[in-house]
Amino acid sequence: MPIYEYRCNACGHVFEEFQNIGASGKDLDCPSCGSPAPDKLFSAFASSGNGGTSFSTGSSSAGSSGCSSGFG
Repeated sequence: MPIYEYRCNACGHVFEEFQNIGASGKDLDCPSCGSPAPDKLFSAFASSGNGGTSFSTGSSSAGSSGCSSGFG
């Protein structure tokens, strides 16, 4: 279940909620002031893997003629 971030329209409090994918958050109330329907915030996606940072360009290096992303 993903964690979504919300900001209260009334007091500006930012908080997190565990919700199903695609949940709107319109049924939530601010835990600080109780105001309904906070705004959903955009968040960076984080994942854990083998402990290193890796980037995928989406193309193979053998015979590739696609755009270069600058990573790799």
